Amino acid sequence: MSLNPPLRDWAGKTVWLVGASSGIGQACADLLHAQGATVYVSARKAALLEAWVAAHPGQDGQGRPRAVALPLDVTDRRALQLATDAIAARGPLDLVLYCAGYYLPVDAGQYGLDEMLRHQEVNYVGALYLLESVLPVLRQQASRGEGGHLSLVSSVAGFRGLPKSLAYGPTKAALINLAEALYLDLHALGLGVSVVNPGFVETPLTAQNDFKMPALITPEVAAREMLAGWARGDFELHFPKRFTRWLKFMRLLPYPLYFPLVRKFTGH
Repeated sequence: MSLNPPLRDWAGKTVWLVGASSGIGQACADLLHAQGATVYVSARKAALLEAWVAAHPGQDGQGRPRAVALPLDVTDRRALQLATDAIAARGPLDLVLYCAGYYLPVDAGQYGLDEMLRHQEVNYVGALYLLESVLPVLRQQASRGEGGHLSLVSSVAGFRGLPKSLAYGPTKAALINLAEALYLDLHALGLGVSVVNPGFVETPLTAQNDFKMPALITPEVAAREMLAGWARGDFELHFPKRFTRWLKFMRLLPYPLYFPLVRKFTGH
């Protein structure tokens, strides 16, 4: 059953990907641009964004470029507002994707408050800053019958507590809850909301892991899964299913079963 208005035909659509200098964000940018969308990309690394734009020529029906870089830091509230204003001045926003992320493996023996807060600022508070600027735009679009879709990239690490995920996991759990609450508030307006819960994806972040990552996929596979999920109108996009379905099952287990099972499979 579709929980969102399906997003299928990207030709002529406008999308903004926040956190698109590498990994899942950049792979989504590649695929959406190839399917005809005008793609705005944001991240801190301006040089990588400009290189991406240079590699993706093309114009829309009004002669404007279909690839635009808007460098910014997601912890800069003012920068997100200015970027939102610039994009909204061009026309309706069909998709806003928050895929900015920060990750370091942290356990209780490595606890440091600065590191915990850095995860929170990038992974969760940055999304709140984006919502501050984007929600009024999307609500105005909805009042004109133009719709729009907001998608947050979380992780299966947000399902339940996991080893070495002391800093990362709670921020992703917060994003899942945030997306659920947003869906309940915005669905009646005709706006789409989705949460993306990938398993292990081959990115600069996961390259830090010193353990074998089961069912590891490429960012390109992740991007294809996401576009397929948006086309179906899904609320939750989780993949690869051969891995995420097991974690969903474990999410249902009582703690006396869950904790020993996690220790068995992770060695912690």
